[in-house]
Amino acid sequence: MIYNNMEEGVFLSRPNRFIAHIELDSKKGNIEVCHVKNTGRCKELLIPGTKVIVQRSDNPNRKTKYDLIVVKKGDMMVNMDSQAPNTVAAEWIKKSPYFSTDAVVKREVTFGNSRFDLYVEDGGRKAFIEVKGVTLEEDGIARFPDAPTERGIKHIQELIRCREEGYEAYLLFVIQLKGISRFEPNDRTHPAFGEVLREAATCGVKILAYDCLVDSESLVIDQEIPVKLN
Repeated sequence: MIYNNMEEGVFLSRPNRFIAHIELDSKKGNIEVCHVKNTGRCKELLIPGTKVIVQRSDNPNRKTKYDLIVVKKGDMMVNMDSQAPNTVAAEWIKKSPYFSTDAVVKREVTFGNSRFDLYVEDGGRKAFIEVKGVTLEEDGIARFPDAPTERGIKHIQELIRCREEGYEAYLLFVIQLKGISRFEPNDRTHPAFGEVLREAATCGVKILAYDCLVDSESLVIDQEIPVKLN
């Protein structure tokens, strides 16, 4: 996934979930209102004084001219664009070890009461894939979610139903940074999510985690990361 019109700056504040105040390096002293493309808490990332990378929009009708894309956390670059994981997952499917280059990939396909991010047909195989972007890192361990998510639980329950009806089912955690040793469910924040995730694994849902190569202008799925459920 490639970004354009990228600029560096400094995070100042986040008045609400949807906007942040940024001082661009190219416009010292001017505060820009920037759209935050991630409604999660992200408190460990959005600390005043943190270096960030934003994308400038060329749309003159937008209320905000910039989108917040990357945050620098120490030596790490963290992509916090919540729309990016679905895009990079769709790009990765045919390159992955799980499907062939002839696979047909569709986005936003409904099953039961849920709309899954990806649906794949590959020969006689049919698979639903739900994608979750991960930005929470603690001591080299990636965790999800960073806030309670009833919607996430519903998706996992529907993936279990997919398996019961003969489909393959995958839950893909796209970790939007490098430097991760393993992935774990965030039982401290939402124990019910961890419980249903473990149930899904026993029912045949494949739980995958992959890290990403992140720079100021791109995001690419890279290496598989061990998943520790217990």
